[in-house]
Amino acid sequence: MYIISLLNALDFSLPFHDYILVFSVIFSIILFAPLLLNKIRIPHLIGLIIAGALIGANGFNIIDRATVELYGSVGLLYIMFLAGLEIDLDDFKKNSGKSLVFGLYTFIIPMAIGTFGAYYLLDFPLMTSILLASLFASHTLIAYPIVSRFGVSKNIAVNITVGGTMITDILALLVLAVIVGMSQGEINNEFWIRLGVSFAIFVAIVLFIFPLIGRWFFKKFSDNVSQYIFVLLMVFFGSFLAEAAGIEAIIGAFLAGLSLNRLIPHTSPLMNRIEFVGNALFIPIFLISVGMLIDFSVFFSDVRTLFVAIFMSFTGTIAKFIAAFLAQKTFKFSKDQRRLIFGLSNAQAAATLAAVLVGFNIGLFDESVLNGTILMILVTCTVASFVAQKGAENISKQEASETEASDNEIKENILIPINTIAITDDMIELGVTLKSKGKQNRMFVLNVLESNEYSFEKKAEKIIEQAAKTASATDNNVEGLVRFDVNVVNGISSVVHEQKITDIIMGMRHKDNFIESLLFETNNELLERCNATTFIYSPKQPLNTIKRHVLIVPDKAEKEIGFVLWLLKIWNLARNTGTSLVFYSSAETLKVIRDINQQHPVSCEFHNFDNWEEFLVLSREIKNDDNIIIVMSRKAMPSYHTLMEKIPDYLNKYFTNNNSILIYPVQVGVGEDKGLLKSNPSLLDSLSKLDSLGKNITKLFKRK
Repeated sequence: MYIISLLNALDFSLPFHDYILVFSVIFSIILFAPLLLNKIRIPHLIGLIIAGALIGANGFNIIDRATVELYGSVGLLYIMFLAGLEIDLDDFKKNSGKSLVFGLYTFIIPMAIGTFGAYYLLDFPLMTSILLASLFASHTLIAYPIVSRFGVSKNIAVNITVGGTMITDILALLVLAVIVGMSQGEINNEFWIRLGVSFAIFVAIVLFIFPLIGRWFFKKFSDNVSQYIFVLLMVFFGSFLAEAAGIEAIIGAFLAGLSLNRLIPHTSPLMNRIEFVGNALFIPIFLISVGMLIDFSVFFSDVRTLFVAIFMSFTGTIAKFIAAFLAQKTFKFSKDQRRLIFGLSNAQAAATLAAVLVGFNIGLFDESVLNGTILMILVTCTVASFVAQKGAENISKQEASETEASDNEIKENILIPINTIAITDDMIELGVTLKSKGKQNRMFVLNVLESNEYSFEKKAEKIIEQAAKTASATDNNVEGLVRFDVNVVNGISSVVHEQKITDIIMGMRHKDNFIESLLFETNNELLERCNATTFIYSPKQPLNTIKRHVLIVPDKAEKEIGFVLWLLKIWNLARNTGTSLVFYSSAETLKVIRDINQQHPVSCEFHNFDNWEEFLVLSREIKNDDNIIIVMSRKAMPSYHTLMEKIPDYLNKYFTNNNSILIYPVQVGVGEDKGLLKSNPSLLDSLSKLDSLGKNITKLFKRK
């Protein structure tokens, strides 16, 4: 009786008003729709949209759309923000011309076909026809989460499509503003001046001031929750500024992503949290809210509405396909890259909904266009999801096969010895950033104990626990090791040989000349006993706030066996942080690095520097937010210079406020069993042949 009376007290009337029931239904859909649809290879995005149609007012009326509309709006902004955040800025700049070309393709072709068809087939007035065509010209990156999930978001086809999206959406929304102004008689010089000035101020604030605020905040606050809330604040403030400038909020969210791009590395815990919350919560709710707009009944009760809906769905799809096809032929892309372009650019949602509602409210559109738009959204989102998934899956498989082939030659085992919890996060962050992709690449965290006292063991456990937590926040794993030994160097050396370590990342501090004493010990013991690429890191500010990595490379560095190995890590550093590299070296060494950059481009600057006697002159070129990276060498090696022994003193005296990394490359004749060369027997033969250096570099760098 008690249970019955309790149930009677609950309100199960439709639509649900109890927020607990509402979100129980929403999360059930988010959880089970992908699980069920993945078995029949249907993109889960379609399942969410269809589920939204079933539970909405036009379906079983389980949930009122107003209940989830706010979260849905946030999800749309999240999609655009992620697109700006994940884009490769160097490729974006390099391919800006291609983005412009595609943006014009995907705007002009739908505008031309749509205007002609609406005017002659639907018998709409010219102004209405132009506004209707603008619905086809704009598009929403609904399929972007699919592309991102397959790990191909950095493909050049995705890059130019994202750039083209910004262009065509701005132009389409500009058409909307002009048509609305003309219908209300407000188009004059004042209108254009106001729009131009407000847009310029908005872009300047988001692209120039946001990064300054972001860099300051990330330097001052390391709390994970605070950083995530700050990012959300920037997204919504950027969206607000866009609306204040007279354009859609989605443009503000996208530009906010671009402005914070370099401050949120793709391998960082913050990036992982941003993607996780978006993909788990906001974006699925947005797709469900889109589905709740669909009303299938109107297409059976009104022939005119059905005809308009078919025309809009066909015209929007065929126009976007033609634009994607022309882009493929213009840029010589593959069929799968064309699928990516078409899949990303075909879906209609955000700007389309905004334009049709405005047009309906001012009397240019009737209910047939409003309902036809809803069907077009369903059709285009469905087609886009299937096509994007097919293209992304094929490209992902191709890249995976290339990565697997490369990984069969070189395996990475990174060792990070840590003796204090204070620098654990910084060391793991650097390790994750330097690490190449590949399932067989491993990371180890080591704490060497010279005493078996209980307090020391507990400290070691806490360090390893913190390291594992930080790594897992970036979807990486670390293997914790505790070693009892007579001294630290002996303990590290033993692990290097046992685990076939290829890279060592050690921490250092400038306090009390600790850097000098540590390097003395390391040079004379560890570096002579372990032939692994060694990075000695001094963090002074978060890695994501670094503006440039300034590398001083000795002459003849390219003639040594470990050259490609440390350079690969530097390339990973640049790609994963989106930060530029500034090389100082001899003309001959720079030529080799330039050749590599042409094959595998990252943002680089090159400056001749071959006189180490003038090393301190470089201090004039070093800025506060620069990371100094110095490639060292061991005595009697080709790239060794006697002034390298003074580098610790220079860092202590002149660069105390800068992050710094000293790199000791793998070199022939070092160590008792040449650990890296022994674990990778093909490395010595392949890399020692300088005539085939380019071929070997290509194999290694394809891993990224």
